[in-house]
Amino acid sequence: MANLLGATALAITDDLLSAPASASRLSMSAAAALIVLRADPGVSVTELGRRVGLTQSAAVRMVDGLERDALVERRRTIGNWTGVHPTAKGRRTAGQLLTSRTSQLTGVLDGLGDTEIRRLGTLLAKLLDGLYQGSGSADRMCRLCDRAACTPDGVECPVGAADRAAARAAAEDEARTDHG
Repeated sequence: MANLLGATALAITDDLLSAPASASRLSMSAAAALIVLRADPGVSVTELGRRVGLTQSAAVRMVDGLERDALVERRRTIGNWTGVHPTAKGRRTAGQLLTSRTSQLTGVLDGLGDTEIRRLGTLLAKLLDGLYQGSGSADRMCRLCDRAACTPDGVECPVGAADRAAARAAAEDEARTDHG
């Protein structure tokens, strides 16, 4: 079963890695950065790098390139804080990337019936919760997610739920430590 899961994950990953190249000329990190910025504009370069898995210096280079391509702009806010924001072109490109990604993933599900898709959804939610427990980084896990499509009809995102539960547990631990 583990081998089947590995082969499936690799085949899907290969398809998803080719999606940014076919939808644009962006690297996977730059594509992820645009998608992150579409959902959460104004994060710092360092935070953006953390979310897409780059060092601070690599994130600076990536943002420089995105800025040269008129996909993002840096905006100074309070003090020395500078946030990275997608331009209109950057938001359109992120939308195209998400559409390409969704098309790729929908194609993977075409061979399944409705009942199988619901069952798979339940199993994927359980797997994602376990993966979150191992990584502890919802932002990194969801860097290519279409957040609007993630939770249709009031369905809760399993990664977001795990992240909120971890934050509550950490706050409770801190409160016990402060008062104990």
